[in-house]
Amino acid sequence: MSRRTEQHPDLTDPRIGAPFFSTWRVGTPERQRQTVDAIGRTWERRPWPAGDLLGYHVYAGDDGTTLMHYSQWSSEQGYEGFVKAHRQERVDEIDTHVPGIERVGLGRYRRYRSRERVVGDVRVPGLIVAVRVDFEAGERRAEWVDLVLRGVADDPEGHAGLISAHFHLSTDGGHVLNYAEWESDRAYDASLAAPVTDAWERVRTYPGVKGSSGSRYRHALGLVPG
Repeated sequence: MSRRTEQHPDLTDPRIGAPFFSTWRVGTPERQRQTVDAIGRTWERRPWPAGDLLGYHVYAGDDGTTLMHYSQWSSEQGYEGFVKAHRQERVDEIDTHVPGIERVGLGRYRRYRSRERVVGDVRVPGLIVAVRVDFEAGERRAEWVDLVLRGVADDPEGHAGLISAHFHLSTDGGHVLNYAEWESDRAYDASLAAPVTDAWERVRTYPGVKGSSGSRYRHALGLVPG
């Protein structure tokens, strides 16, 4: 069966071969809550759909209108099998409870590198920040990620509230998605207000970056095999 969990996902699990992120627009904070409840009930009533699915997590956007979905698949083939056999019945039941959900699209990724949690660090993330950085075609996304991680390492005081950061390269070659766990909003805001170091200036002026956007989320629902 499907079982709820309050634990945040481990994005460094070596079994994850196909991490997927997607966004739903639901309109209001009340509909956010209703949708999360509907997802939980729908999944709990059914068997876990595939051995290739390691975990499924839903996050409520601070904007009050969106939900971010993160699913951990061991392979894309496993996801395609889920779509053929199990996805639509779940979507239909959720839409029955909360009509009018706009599903913005699914992003397919491979995790490239992480700034992992320090051994012994037991902090529970109070804030998840998802940052998408778009690149010109053919630009070196991996090198940009390397620069970011070097900048974090060179500025430990400015990132004291950062628990972990996980950089994913989109399989279409167009962008990077950083899933970052922060101790709190206050810690994240302090990092944004910190003086710009030389390393961060190189990140900001890296050739080929077209733009970026970031959103704040709270972990709202976790589902794992039960």
